[in-house]
Parts: sequence; C-alpha cells; structure tokens
Amino acid sequence: MSEMMTHALKEWAIAVEALERGETIVLLRKGGIRERGGKFTIDRDRVLLYPTYEHQKPELLKPEYARKVTPVESGWHPETVRIGSWAQITDILPVGDRAAVSAVLPYHIWTDRLTEDRLKWKPQQPLYVLLLRVFRLAQVRQIPYREGYGGCRSWIELTDAIAIADSSPVLTEAEYRSRSQAVRDRLAEAVTPSP
Repeated sequence: MSEMMTHALKEWAIAVEALERGETIVLLRKGGIRERGGKFTIDRDRVLLYPTYEHQKPELLKPEYARKVTPVESGWHPETVRIGSWAQITDILPVGDRAAVSAVLPYHIWTDRLTEDRLKWKPQQPLYVLLLRVFRLAQVRQIPYREGYGGCRSWIELTDAIAIADSSPVLTEAEYRSRSQAVRDRLAEAVTPSP
C-alpha cells in the first residue's frame, strides 16, 4: 500500500517552482487572513505543495523570478491545479527583527520590500522562516480546483489523496543539510550581539 497525503501548504506558484528546482529551501510565512486563531501554526511537518497564482506580484520578487510571473485578476484560479511535490518542514525559525530578515535575503526569492511588509504586518507576531526538504512526486497530478481550496489561508485538505511513494528528493541529504545549516548560521549571527 502506497503512502497517501491530503494536507497541503498553499504558496505562490513561482515559489513552489523554485523549491522544486532546488533554487531555494526557504519559505517565509506569517499566515493567511483566515488562519485558525488568527496566527500561523504548523500541525504537520509533511505537506503537499499547492501552487497559487492570485497574489503573486512581480514587484515583490527578485528580478530573475519577477520576469517569470504574469499577474492574474483577483479571484482567478486555474481549472486544474498541478501538484508535483511534497515537503518535509525541517525547521520553523521565528524572526522578529530587521537584521534577522535581512540575513536570510540571499536564501529566498522575495525582495526586501516583501519581507519588510510581512515583518510589519501584525508586528507582535514573528515572521517564520520555514526550511523545506522537497521531494518530487513519482507522478505529477492534475487535480480539479475546488472552491474550498480558495481564500487567504496557508493550509488546505485536498479532496483526493495523492501518493507520495517513490518520490525523489530535489537535493541530496548532504546538500540539504549544508544549505539548511547555512540559513541557521546566518540567523544565529544576525541575532547574536557583536562583542
């Protein structure tokens, strides 16, 4: 019996693509408007990656990613959604100041403007740096879009379970360990006061 999964993390399609290509292992989250309890929480460490299009804004992406995005109208969604990967969330690193956010800038796809905006929104809550080890599905799935998948929230349960057996890691274990340690080191340096 193959292992199946329905729990999915919604993220900009351009970010999912970058994760699937191994260009980044970092996502930044503060939570969607409709998060449970008004805060971003993680209740599972293994999730399918569900690409979204509605809120992608080229001006909030580094140039090499901005040129790959075509903005869509509010409320637009594809008739079918490509699910090509899942991720193990290995680290959840809360950051609350500008120095820490700047420290991880080289490791993700967004601009300083986006990170500043996210840090300022609900300032009493931290911005979470998530480190994800991504696995490509053995078979990409095209699932029908359902109304229940919409809205500003991070987590959804897919109607149809997706098999994750025979998935292949985007990065080797050694590569992932090295990259994740580099991010943790940069964050530690940013929050450690200079002598």
